[in-house]
Amino acid sequence: MNWSVFGTVFSLIFLAELGDKTQLAVISSAAATKKSLEVFLAASLAMSLVTLLGVLAGTALLKIIPEVILKKIGAVLFVFLGILLWFNRL
Repeated sequence: MNWSVFGTVFSLIFLAELGDKTQLAVISSAAATKKSLEVFLAASLAMSLVTLLGVLAGTALLKIIPEVILKKIGAVLFVFLGILLWFNRL
C-alpha cells in the first residue's frame, strides 16, 4: 500500500467534507431520528458507494482521456459549479 497516496487522499477528503451539505444532512438526520448508529451506517455506505463510482469513473476515463486534460476538465467544472453556486443557480 502506498501510504503517501492514502494520507493525501484521506486528508483532502476529510477537509473537503467538513461542514459540507453531506455532513449537515447527517447532523440533521441524527438529531431528527435519534438513531446515531443507523445514520452513521447509512451515511458511510452511501459515501462509500459514491466514492466507488468516482474511482471507477476516474479509472475508466483515464483509459480514454490523458490525465492532464482530465484535470483541466475537472478544474473547469469545479469553477463552473462555483459560479453557479455564487449566483444561486444551483
